[in-house]
Amino acid sequence: MEQIPLPSHIHYELLLQLLERKTWLAVSQKHPHQAQVQELIITIRKAAALQKQLEENCRRSNLSVEYLWSLNDIKSDSVDEESKIKD
Repeated sequence: MEQIPLPSHIHYELLLQLLERKTWLAVSQKHPHQAQVQELIITIRKAAALQKQLEENCRRSNLSVEYLWSLNDIKSDSVDEESKIKD
């Protein structure tokens, strides 16, 4: 059975930590970009929650999930298919 490739959870955590610890602090409360940073944080949290829902649905359907750390982990035929889609 083929595994469903998904990003490792650490990717979301690293993004959130960067945005919350560095970006958020760098953007003062009066700065017009603060709302955008806040929306970005919310969106990444939603993406992480949606991925967890997908993982649970896959488990219920007896589908295996493969957590990837980078695109280098993907088999070459998958990369070839991605390049065909982009072209």
